[in-house]
Amino acid sequence: MNLQPLGNLELLPEPDEPNILTAIDQDAQGYAGNVYGVSDEEARKLRRIILPIKRLIWPWGALMFTVFVTFLIISWPVISPLLSQALPDSEWAFEETGIREMHNLGYFGTGIRVCMVDTGIDISHPDLEHLELAGFRDFYAEDHSNVRDIGSNLHGTLMSGILAANGSLVGAAPEISLSVAISLGPSGTSGQEGMVSQAIRWCRISQNADIISLSLGANPGERIDDRSETAIAVKEAIEDGIFVIAAAGNTGLDSSINDVSIPANVEGVISVAATNKKGSIWPDSAIASNIDPYSESERVFPNQKPEISAPGVRLLSTYSTSPNNPLYAYSSGTSDSTVLVTGALALLLQQYGDLIAGGDGVISYDELLRVKSSLALSTGTDIEGSGHDLQKGYGKLNVIAWGELIAIEFNPN
Repeated sequence: MNLQPLGNLELLPEPDEPNILTAIDQDAQGYAGNVYGVSDEEARKLRRIILPIKRLIWPWGALMFTVFVTFLIISWPVISPLLSQALPDSEWAFEETGIREMHNLGYFGTGIRVCMVDTGIDISHPDLEHLELAGFRDFYAEDHSNVRDIGSNLHGTLMSGILAANGSLVGAAPEISLSVAISLGPSGTSGQEGMVSQAIRWCRISQNADIISLSLGANPGERIDDRSETAIAVKEAIEDGIFVIAAAGNTGLDSSINDVSIPANVEGVISVAATNKKGSIWPDSAIASNIDPYSESERVFPNQKPEISAPGVRLLSTYSTSPNNPLYAYSSGTSDSTVLVTGALALLLQQYGDLIAGGDGVISYDELLRVKSSLALSTGTDIEGSGHDLQKGYGKLNVIAWGELIAIEFNPN
């Protein structure tokens, strides 16, 4: 039998049986108006309030919504920089660590040589174009003349902004002498450990770095030995009195990982954990072991891991100058907290570097360890390290307190 709609009737299939049809009359009277305490016409409008809205929205409302979304996508590179200025910024991270107070005292890292090993840098970013790179080396593609960031998420540019931006954003140490080495591939990982070790040696030998900043790391695995090329290169730098700051790792929620990352697990390295705006440890921040995997002995003060916690969650930083990307973006991780500590140390080396180096003008391994001890003590822990936590470290970064203890340590009079 051929069924046709009749009048206001609409024939629809039953939900569970396509062969049975149900008749729906959209103009049915329903209850009389006096049931609702209104007239019959008003009752009809109450019962059918969604229909006028539907007629308003469809199809023109849907079309306008599509046009708006399309416009938003196309214009996002222009809108994003303006929007980012209205979003919550990262000043809390610089304020609570004392970095802005150091800026107010006139310390911006002037003359301190920092070498960053990452995915590169977008030096054309307006907040980074003040930097005149002391050196650039590409250990990934051997394209040394083309200064760029090869990371798919522009990790190196994000880290550079937190460290040294000077524009709409101001980083921790905007007046440092910066060298950049590419040793990580586009995905942010190194396909060959040799790339990272070569980059570290370049920082040490060619760039004569005061600080090597490593916002990178490999999972330690179940057993590590001295054959790790990265660990060997880091030890060489530390023995030469070069400070190495490395990310603890973002493995805190992975129960199969039993220590901070390589090379943050190397004795002498300052390993950095991440905290959020509330001052709480970031759950993803790596959890360390009490045992040094290289010596298989218990870690002791001031080399228990991690050494320090610093802000590393949702930090606004420089991102890209590509027309398809925003100028600024948020970043989270122990990578971010690492460059914040790198910048803080650069400020202190500007202030106390000569004092630390002593009469010979060269920072030794012993003097480096004394600076590390001052860092641990500045958080309120003691020389026994009893206040140390395997995820939080000795405590939170306070560059002012750290500097005060350096002054006492190296000039007790």
